[in-house]
Amino acid sequence: YSRIKSYLSDKSTASAKRLKADVVKDSQSAVLSMDYNEEITDEFQGVKVWWSANRTLPKTQRISWYPNDDEKKYYRLTVHKRHRELITQSYISHVMMEGKEIATRKRQRKLYSNNPSQNWYGYRRSKWSNVLFEHPATFDTLAMDAKLKEEIKNDLIKFSKGKDYYARIGKAWKRGYLLYGPPGTGKSSMIAAMANLLDYDVYDLELTAVKENTELRRLLLDTSSKSIIVIEDIDCSIDLTGQREKKKEKDGNEDEPSDPVTKRLKEEEKKESKVTLSGLLNCIDGLWSSCGGERIIVFTTNYVEKLDPALIRRGRMDKHIELSYCCFDAFKVFAKNYLEIDSHSLFGEIESLLGETNMTPADVAENLMPKSDYDDVETCLKRLVETCLKRLVEALKDAKEEAKKKAEDEARLKAEKEEEKQKQKSVKEEKEQSGKDDKEVKE
Repeated sequence: YSRIKSYLSDKSTASAKRLKADVVKDSQSAVLSMDYNEEITDEFQGVKVWWSANRTLPKTQRISWYPNDDEKKYYRLTVHKRHRELITQSYISHVMMEGKEIATRKRQRKLYSNNPSQNWYGYRRSKWSNVLFEHPATFDTLAMDAKLKEEIKNDLIKFSKGKDYYARIGKAWKRGYLLYGPPGTGKSSMIAAMANLLDYDVYDLELTAVKENTELRRLLLDTSSKSIIVIEDIDCSIDLTGQREKKKEKDGNEDEPSDPVTKRLKEEEKKESKVTLSGLLNCIDGLWSSCGGERIIVFTTNYVEKLDPALIRRGRMDKHIELSYCCFDAFKVFAKNYLEIDSHSLFGEIESLLGETNMTPADVAENLMPKSDYDDVETCLKRLVETCLKRLVEALKDAKEEAKKKAEDEARLKAEKEEEKQKQKSVKEEKEQSGKDDKEVKE
C-alpha cells in the first residue's frame, strides 16, 4: 500500500482534482496524495489504466487511543481485460519498484539507536528509536589523505551499485569497514560522511544494552536496507571471549523496590550478559547476514591490537582504514574549511612541525577555530604553530627522558649480568679448588 501511495503521489499532484495533505512526523513539508473517491489515469507501454483511492468507514464511531480495525484503506486499479496479462506480469512490478525508489528519494534519513529489550513490547513500542540524521560531515570536509579519501569514496560507490555483482558471485550484499586509530582522528565523522555520500540511514548498535544472542539477531533483522550498522569502540563492548565488559555499581544500602514492574525492570538490568563473540560473528557473517541487503557494517576501535583476529579478518571487515594523526594534506583541508585560505607563509613551518609531532585532527581543528571576532588568519595559524612547537618540545623532552631511562635500564641490566657472571665464575673456581683439595688428600 505504501509503495503504491508513493507512486501515485507523483502522478496525482498534477492530475487529481482533489488532493489531501498528510503531515508526516519530522517531515519538512506536507505529503500530497489524491483524496478518497478521487480517480487518476496512468499509462504503461501504451496501455491506459485508472487508479482510485477508497476506504471503508467503521461501522460504529468510538473514541480510542488505538487505530480502528474496521477502517480499511485501499486503491482500486481498473484496466481493460485484454491488457490483464501485461498488468499482472509487468505493470504491478513496475509500480512497486518505482514506488520504492520514490519513497527512498523522499524519505528523511534517520539515526537509530537500540532500545533495551524490556521496552520492545506494547502499543507503539519498537526495538529502535530514531531522530533525524542531519550531520553536516562530507568527504569534502574530511581532513585526511586525499588519495585514501578518493579510494574510500570509490569503494563505497562501487558497493552501492553492486547488487547484480554480489548476486552473481553468491555473496550477501554487505560490506564491512574497520576504522581504527587514536581518539580524535575522525572515525565518527567518517561514518557520517559515508552515510551522506550514499544517502543511507545509520543504526548505532549499543552492545551494552543487548542481553543475549537472540536479542542481537532480532535487532539486526529489524534494520532496513540502505543502512550503515555501527558498533563504536568494539574493543570496549565485547572482549576476546565474547562477554561484555560492564561495570557493576555495588550499593549495600539499596532499597528493594516494592512495585513489581519496577522490580522486574531492575532484575532485567542486572541480568548477566550472554552475548558471545560467535553470536556476533554469526549475525554479521553467518546465514543470518543474508537476510536483507545493501548494508554496511562499521566497527571502530582505538586499539586494533586488542581485537580477536576472527572478528576483523578479511571477508568480515573487508576494508581496514587507519585514521591516524594529522598530516599536512589534512591540515590544508582544515585551513580551507576554517580559514578559507589555500596558502600562507607559515605553511612551510607547520608542515615541518606536523611531520615531527603527533597531533590529532581534532586538536588541529580546535586551534584553527577563531576564538573571537578579532581573530584573523594570522592569529589562528600562529596559535597552531605555538601549539605544535609546545607539543614538539614536550615530545622531545619525553623522548630524552625515555632515552635516559632506557640507558639506565640497559646499564643496570649490564651490571646485573656482570655480577651474575662474576658469581658463576666464583662458584666455578670454588668447585675447581675443592676438586684439587680432594685429589691431594687421596694421593
